[in-house]
Amino acid sequence: MRTVVQAFTPSPAVRRLAADADAVITSASPGDQYSGTAGINFSEAAIEGLREGGTFIHTSGIWVYGNSDQITEESTFDASTIVAWHPEADARLLAAPGVRSTLIEPAIVYGYGKGIPNVVTAAEQTGDAPVLQLVGPGTQHWTTVHVDDLAELYVAVLERCEAGHRYVGASGVNPTVRELGEAASRRRGLEGRVAPETAAATTERLGAFGEALLLDQPASGQKAREVLGWKPSRPSLVEEIAAGHYDQP
Repeated sequence: MRTVVQAFTPSPAVRRLAADADAVITSASPGDQYSGTAGINFSEAAIEGLREGGTFIHTSGIWVYGNSDQITEESTFDASTIVAWHPEADARLLAAPGVRSTLIEPAIVYGYGKGIPNVVTAAEQTGDAPVLQLVGPGTQHWTTVHVDDLAELYVAVLERCEAGHRYVGASGVNPTVRELGEAASRRRGLEGRVAPETAAATTERLGAFGEALLLDQPASGQKAREVLGWKPSRPSLVEEIAAGHYDQP
């Protein structure tokens, strides 16, 4: 039996729903080979449907910047494979005429035991003396943001942002993967013992997703603080892990 995948086309339903809204927010994409096509077509349909002057908030992500010493909204793009479609599409959507279009680039989102951090906390124990397997060497920094702080950023953008701006949604807390792994290891009774993994082994195990998790990406989110008055205040990801919120069943 052969599976036929039809091309995505802008949905009349999306246009109709957008026509009845003051604002449209795109918050996620499926993260597979259809993400680019689906995301772009949904966004374009929403923009077409919005009334003149309506608000469109598009979600991109921190991985569009690749490795960087300190990511800001002015950093050069070097998109990881899994988000390679974003920079060109983001620029086009940000410049969409007739609407107040804004872009949010979230860091790695955590909170309530959900999200990408589970890749670290659920890692297999290895060896005769059990240790927690890291994602990559562990020296890479992940820039992070609690989901509730991120939600407040979306509200701030919705209420106060002018058109054409992009905002990095990062708390300013940038733990290394080793720090995350050691916190998870202690929760498992492994006394903080961890084992690094080669970059090649990570990408073989996790594919393009693993490639993105190897990026070293500290960021502060300073622009959102200065322009929008955003004040991320939730516990850090290391604190969330240490408190048991990411314990595995």
